Amino acid sequence: MTNQLDTAVLVAVLFGCGLFLCLSRRLLRVLFGFLMVSNAANLVLIGVSGDPSGKRAAILAEGASALPPADPLPQALILTAIVIGFAVAAYLSVLVYRLYTDRGTANVTTLFTSTASRGAAAREDAA
Repeated sequence: MTNQLDTAVLVAVLFGCGLFLCLSRRLLRVLFGFLMVSNAANLVLIGVSGDPSGKRAAILAEGASALPPADPLPQALILTAIVIGFAVAAYLSVLVYRLYTDRGTANVTTLFTSTASRGAAAREDAA
């Protein structure tokens, strides 16, 4: 298999597993699914950028070789995506932690059913 086919299979597996985890009812699995989908997107950018072998670094210098320069834009986009993904993952992990400490659960179905029952109980007490 070629390198591009290997990357495409890896992206498909990562995206599929990440999507499966994102559709889960537990918020920690949703967080891990988001991380897997984010890594799959980064691999797509790497795969689309092409093979940098046989190209020189994209710097301006005296006596630069005649080889075409490697494109630095995909690397900059991937670095930016990694930083943004890390920030969103940190926010989501704090959000899941706060939900777990406040409500005692990280399961979406129990989280919303307990909220609905609390609201109904509060309305009955007020009446």
